[in-house]
Amino acid sequence: MATVYVEARPKGRPEGTRIDDYVVETQGDDVLGTFSTQKAAIDWAKANGHSPHVARVRHLNDKKKPDHWRPL
Repeated sequence: MATVYVEARPKGRPEGTRIDDYVVETQGDDVLGTFSTQKAAIDWAKANGHSPHVARVRHLNDKKKPDHWRPL
């Protein structure tokens, strides 16, 4: 099972601003899918055999720091 990351876009947006969509990405930032909700992204990742991780705090999402992420 590959680890993937569910991230809100646009990246680097200021806290409290609108989220356009959610993406499922690999460790190398390859986008596997784009979704309108975080739940849809998580459900898709699980249905496709991935282990989705979401940021503990949305603006702290450095994939190289495991403490920034929690598995679902």
